[in-house]
Amino acid sequence: MEMILGFAVLLVCLFLGIRHGGIGLAVISGIGLMLYTFVFHYKPGTPPIGVMLTILAVVTCAGFLQTSGGLTVMLKYAEKFLRNNPKHITILAPVTTWFLTVLCGTGHVVYTMFPIIYDISIKQNIRPERPMAVSSVASQMGVSASPVSVAVVSIVGFMAAAGQNYSLLQILSISVPATLFGVLCAAFYSYRRGKDLEKDEAFQEMIKDPEQKEYIYGDNETLQGRELPSSYYHATGIFLIGIICIAILGNFPDLLPHFPNAKGKMAAISMTTVIQMVMLFVSALILFACKTKAKEVGNSQVFRAGIVALVSVYGVAWMADTYFASHMGVLKTFLGSVVTQHPWTYGLVLFFTSKLVNSQGAAVAIVMPMALGLGMDPVMVMSFLPACYGYFFLPTYPSDLACIGFDRSGTTRIGKFVLNHSFMLPGLIGVICACGMSFVIAHAIL
Repeated sequence: MEMILGFAVLLVCLFLGIRHGGIGLAVISGIGLMLYTFVFHYKPGTPPIGVMLTILAVVTCAGFLQTSGGLTVMLKYAEKFLRNNPKHITILAPVTTWFLTVLCGTGHVVYTMFPIIYDISIKQNIRPERPMAVSSVASQMGVSASPVSVAVVSIVGFMAAAGQNYSLLQILSISVPATLFGVLCAAFYSYRRGKDLEKDEAFQEMIKDPEQKEYIYGDNETLQGRELPSSYYHATGIFLIGIICIAILGNFPDLLPHFPNAKGKMAAISMTTVIQMVMLFVSALILFACKTKAKEVGNSQVFRAGIVALVSVYGVAWMADTYFASHMGVLKTFLGSVVTQHPWTYGLVLFFTSKLVNSQGAAVAIVMPMALGLGMDPVMVMSFLPACYGYFFLPTYPSDLACIGFDRSGTTRIGKFVLNHSFMLPGLIGVICACGMSFVIAHAIL
């Protein structure tokens, strides 16, 4: 009975937290922690300090990238690529938003791409819903494939804490091709979804009004033809070199400094520590080489979003660890066999937890340590990495809402029954196909 009541406290805190956003989720987790410690008398768990420090270093670097103009360079080339291939916007736009997220570690870069994708599609008489909805989905699927995302650095940290020495490159060798495959599957589905604009009665009725037609077909701002300072390009180059260095060091541990471990044996420093140092070093290079104003970094969109994710992971992971650690014996007995015999249930739990907390990083922080603690095969854990993206299930995530707002044609929308929205099928197809591919790759290379 106590275990059920404790789980109810966990769920209530999560439900209350998501109504107030990421920081709200973190502080409301404090209510759960107080109840667990002073009422249920659970021993307080341990916040994932290593994971949190890595997230902090990564979002700091991403903030310097945006403030220095390096992100603008990436967006300019992304727009040029799409405008040079307008007829295939439904396929190329989601691949582009996925790739930008992989580079930058956050799906929030997609906001700048939405008006570009809309402008290209409407000028080509392509139903905007087709490229826009799947591009929103693709931008979030790229999170679990980015070496500098909260979710991936969390995975590295939790795997290391569980004694599983998978390199960052091993994780990315699964998640990158798997999520790209999922994005392509969702894009090909979207290629002919919905009515063509000339056959859409509601759209044709709308554009009979000259003012409405001008609103729908009006021009958007563009980065093309805009001269960018050389410092913007320098920032982009420094950041990309940093990403490459992390990948190389993660794949060749012999290159890392070695120090005596607790047993007195020489061992390489952990990749979480390496990521932290490289990201801070890259930030310093951008600061000096590009004359970036450090005071403005805290105001950047990417930095603010990353800090919210950091605080969210802090609170929710600490609360979850306190509950699950107190009942690990019972959980191993009752849930261990279920997860072992039916590992797909882990994917479902991860998927719906992601929707519950609206964060891939927070979902990983809640579910992965529990699964590893239950003795689940790490290969199976790695097989369902793309399932940490489930918050498209209800159209409440900011990028999905922004996508609807940027589609002036009204084709990207929420249906009468809420669940029949524009992101549902691309999201389900993308995640399911990505999980299938990651299952195959994980069992082939690990």
